[in-house]
Amino acid sequence: MSPPAGPRLAAALTPPTAAASRRSGTARRRPLVAAFVTAVIAALPTGAAGPAAAAAAGEAGDPRPSIAAGAVVAGDARPRDGWTWPVPPPVRVIAPFLAPPTPYAAGHRGIDIAAGEGDGVVAPAGGVVTFAGKVAGRGVIAIDHGDGIVSAIEPVAVAVRAGDEVGAGAPVGVVATGGHCDGACVHFGVRLHGAYVSPLLFLGGVPRAVLLPLR
Repeated sequence: MSPPAGPRLAAALTPPTAAASRRSGTARRRPLVAAFVTAVIAALPTGAAGPAAAAAAGEAGDPRPSIAAGAVVAGDARPRDGWTWPVPPPVRVIAPFLAPPTPYAAGHRGIDIAAGEGDGVVAPAGGVVTFAGKVAGRGVIAIDHGDGIVSAIEPVAVAVRAGDEVGAGAPVGVVATGGHCDGACVHFGVRLHGAYVSPLLFLGGVPRAVLLPLR
């Protein structure tokens, strides 16, 4: 997914800035987020990393999802509580997440999930719709899930409006045409505090990580 086009979508994909009194709390959480991502990367199989993984380390995104492109997601890849896949089963990831080395460099800022034009699309988790409209001719929906987490799905013929509250699994539209998927898949991206991360962190495709105390 290319960097968001247009100020409206860019604003929708970025969680609203909190009051100054909350900024210090956000700053304190960032080391925990970085530690979590580092632990996730460390939990992946040895040898899975490559040059792209090293370049992506500073992006706080895991470019090596454990669900391979083209794989059908089985029952052992269960989403986190409160999350669900945005399209109905059987779920097949046809293009994995690949974090870019810099915010404007090439990469794949999400995953592509096989789907057909007209298939139903649901909210991956509860939240508030922050954008529902067209960007460069393709339908896009963005949802703010709170805690700095914002998801986006495209191409979608949206059936909701900005400001609507949705629950996990609530219908939000159907698969449309446009973009690189063009009726054959949906692109699903997630941002955490403004940085793209692998959606599989929320959908059960990345091994669980355990944070250990410093020695």
